[in-house]
Amino acid sequence: MTEEALFILEEMKEGMQHAVSHLEKEFHKFRTGKASPQMLEGVKVEHYGNPTDIDKVANINTPDARQIIVQPWEKNMLTPIAKAIMDANLGFNPQNNGEILRITVPPLTEERRREMVKKAKAEAETAKVAIRNIRRSAVDDAKKLEKDGMPEDEVKVLEKDIQSLTDQFILHVDKVLEHKEKDIMTV
Repeated sequence: MTEEALFILEEMKEGMQHAVSHLEKEFHKFRTGKASPQMLEGVKVEHYGNPTDIDKVANINTPDARQIIVQPWEKNMLTPIAKAIMDANLGFNPQNNGEILRITVPPLTEERRREMVKKAKAEAETAKVAIRNIRRSAVDDAKKLEKDGMPEDEVKVLEKDIQSLTDQFILHVDKVLEHKEKDIMTV
C-alpha cells in the first residue's frame, strides 16, 4: 500500500477515534443515579468577573454513590458556585453548610431513565453520522488518488479497508451505547 493510502487510513482512524471519545465524554455527563464529578462538567462559575469552570475554583468529589461534595478554595465562592449549579439546570439543589456544598443526587424514575436512553441513542447516532462523514471524505480522497494515477485495484483495496475500518468503529459505537443503556436502566 502506498504512503498516501496509509496516510488516508491513519487520518480516518484518528478522526473516528475522536468521534468515539467525544461520544464517551458526552455519556459521562449523563446522570445514571450514581454521583460523579463529571455531572458538574461544563458548569461555569462567575469568578472575579470571568466565567470559570467549576473544577478551577473548587474541589469536587463523591464520598458515596448518592452525593457530590463541592469544596471551594475560597469560602466567598460558596454562593456563586451554588447559583451556577442551579443556573446550569441539572436538576440539583446544592445545600450550603458554610464550608462545602452538598448535592444529593436523586434516584431516577423509570420514565426519566427511558428519556435518557433516547438521548443516549441520539448521541450515538450523531457519532455514527460523524464516522460516516469521515468515511465519505476518505473515499473521496481515494478517488482523487485514482485520478492522480494510482492503479484501480489498489484503490479498490483501499476502499475495502476504509469500509472495514468504518464498520469496526460503528460496531464500537454500538457497544458503547449498549453499555451505557444497561448502566442507565440498572436501578
